[in-house]
Amino acid sequence: MTKLKSKIVNRKTLSEIGTNMGIREVLNYNQTRAINLATIEGNALEAIIGAIYLDGGFDKAKNSLNNYVFRKYLDFNKLVLEEIDFKSKLFIWCQKKRLQINFEVISEKHENGQWNYEVKVVINNNEYGFGKGLSKKAAEQEAARETLQLMGEI
Repeated sequence: MTKLKSKIVNRKTLSEIGTNMGIREVLNYNQTRAINLATIEGNALEAIIGAIYLDGGFDKAKNSLNNYVFRKYLDFNKLVLEEIDFKSKLFIWCQKKRLQINFEVISEKHENGQWNYEVKVVINNNEYGFGKGLSKKAAEQEAARETLQLMGEI
């Protein structure tokens, strides 16, 4: 249940729900700036839930989520099967096998108004997975996913 909850409140899931709800159509933002609209949609969804909570209390917010948002915009079966947190899974795998793990940033570049990161996974001084992303977290997740694939764990 805790893993499912963490998948629901994950930035990616909230952004997908916000996109599916059409939040982008009612957002006012500076269209000349390079921004991540999916992130803004997820943030807007959180703000809407917070406003419902502040206005009507916990029960109203819970009922709105359960009866409208989750029922209409969330595929629980897909969410249960989807693996999102590869980094945690890799840490647990390494701990069980008593292996030392490190995520090393290979490069960190700022180009065209956004950051780009490259990260590698090092387990017991051996290089494994490699990942790229617009954040360190995204690059680490990609590197962890690739490492788990190399290890035959996914």
